Amino acid sequence: MKRNKLGLAVLYIILGAWALTTIYPLFWVLENSFKAKDKILNNSFALPVGDLFTLANYKRAFDRLDILHAYINSIFISACVTIGVMMLAGLASFALVRFDFKLKRFCHTMVIAAMMFPVFSTIIPVYTMETSWHITNTSSWILNMVSVILPQVAGNISFAIIVLMGYVQSLPLELEEAAHLEGCSIPQIFFRIVVPLGKPSFVTVAIFSFLWSYNDLFTQMFFLRRPEMQAITRLLNELTSKEGTNYGLMASAVTLVIIPVIVVYIFLQKYIIKGMTAGAVKG
Repeated sequence: MKRNKLGLAVLYIILGAWALTTIYPLFWVLENSFKAKDKILNNSFALPVGDLFTLANYKRAFDRLDILHAYINSIFISACVTIGVMMLAGLASFALVRFDFKLKRFCHTMVIAAMMFPVFSTIIPVYTMETSWHITNTSSWILNMVSVILPQVAGNISFAIIVLMGYVQSLPLELEEAAHLEGCSIPQIFFRIVVPLGKPSFVTVAIFSFLWSYNDLFTQMFFLRRPEMQAITRLLNELTSKEGTNYGLMASAVTLVIIPVIVVYIFLQKYIIKGMTAGAVKG
């Protein structure tokens, strides 16, 4: 009994130390965002109290950067990507698990193979294709947003299908057969049985899709070149190139960027483990 308690205490200490190494960089950026530029180099690890405390960095960030519009662009792109990935991946995973058709094995292989190709290897043909559609770098806000949304959906959908296929395979087939005997159509079975029961898996897909889209810079560098169309990560990149030595302004901008990410993770993180383990054990 004592050995078990000692082992548990050691485990908690190790996990606590590991958590501190993860949390402290965020805390360090936050505290330095409240310090003046000339105070950070000499007092970077000191708490921002007394003469060290200032809100000038945040005021300057809002004065010099169009943060509100960048937030709107980022949230719109990420929300559309999340919804698109959830819908397409959910329907595809349901079809690949529950239906038999000639190209089923081929489609499953292509889904897995798609995960082997990073966005860096496909960006040139994707950009060329979207340019031929006249939706890149135009004066239309919605077309510019669509030009980013499409490749991000394509880049996230393979992972989402694999996750959701594991969940659909774990569902008892008898539930769907019973619903079919009661007169439910295939769409009704999917939306009334599969989706509600698969809430943890769908939320997991939503979280990862949202975070990947929100943090994506590479795609935005190609498709969001107009200043008024920039999303928040592209705006931060522009700030870094112009104000590389102003660490206070950079820290405040980074803090503003990561706030939505932290909020999303805090409120939805309980679903991540549930969703990733759904389908691991049948029955």
